[in-house]
Amino acid sequence: MAAAKKDTPSNLKLVLLVLAWYAGNTFYNIYNKKASKMLHAHWFIAAAQLVVGIVWSLVMWGTGMRKTPNLSAADITACIPIGLCACIAHAGSVLAMGVGAVSFAQIVKACEPVFAAVVGILLPPADIKPILAYAMLIPIVGGVGIACVKEGKGVDINVEAFTYASIANVAAAIKGKFGGSVTKALKGDASKNMDSANVYAVINILSFLFTVPMVIYAELPTLKEEWAVSTAEHGAQAVIMNITLSGFFFYIYNEFAFAFTASVGAVTSSVLNTAKRVIIIVVSAILFNEAMERNTVIGSAIAICGTFAYSLASKKKKVKVS
Repeated sequence: MAAAKKDTPSNLKLVLLVLAWYAGNTFYNIYNKKASKMLHAHWFIAAAQLVVGIVWSLVMWGTGMRKTPNLSAADITACIPIGLCACIAHAGSVLAMGVGAVSFAQIVKACEPVFAAVVGILLPPADIKPILAYAMLIPIVGGVGIACVKEGKGVDINVEAFTYASIANVAAAIKGKFGGSVTKALKGDASKNMDSANVYAVINILSFLFTVPMVIYAELPTLKEEWAVSTAEHGAQAVIMNITLSGFFFYIYNEFAFAFTASVGAVTSSVLNTAKRVIIIVVSAILFNEAMERNTVIGSAIAICGTFAYSLASKKKKVKVS
């Protein structure tokens, strides 16, 4: 009993984790948008952000502040699909916010539960949730639809941003579907030194390795020219600073989010992840002068409330079909 109590995180620790998670995510979105507006090479930005996290991990391991992972080839192989999904989810989000408004990307990202529910049913083993949870998908989809209706224009969707954000949602859903069992097994073996922070560090490295080929394929031919144009207009220091800070905040917010989820469980984390989107939408609308029409506000509120309700409904007992 004493040991179990000792392992339970204090309320203060949980509050600090949430504050760090929210602050990191908010600053990430700010600096990521600034970097994307300066440099039109979004795959490169996504890769550079991951490099910052790799450097952070290497420093932590090299100084002994954190134990170095002790993984076998089989362990790394098991993590590869998760790294691929993490790559697509991260790059999709960067691309969505690069070609569209941060607030719009966050509204579409609020549809994550819809993608997760579909993936949970289609990919074995089937994960069947309570009927109430599926019912909550209706206001999520409806809310996003309302947010896309502009007064006097009808439906107005940034198709490119919507596509990238949706791809990110699919990747995140698949990563959540299959990643849990792998990471749980790794964290369960003390000899592997795989706590939540190291799990994320390893996934971050694999994600980077998958991002590099896309940088080469999609942007290498024009990267030198884009960099020259960007640095001539904004200065190399400003471009590098925004990319570096976006990478730093991306890494630490995910690390804090991983630690919080490990402490309280996926459902509580999902609820707070929903609330986080409200902050990002409001902050980005203010900082980047992104239009927030009446339908956008109403639709966003409905979608986010639906996501919140879905998270709570999913906590009810569900059925797994093999």
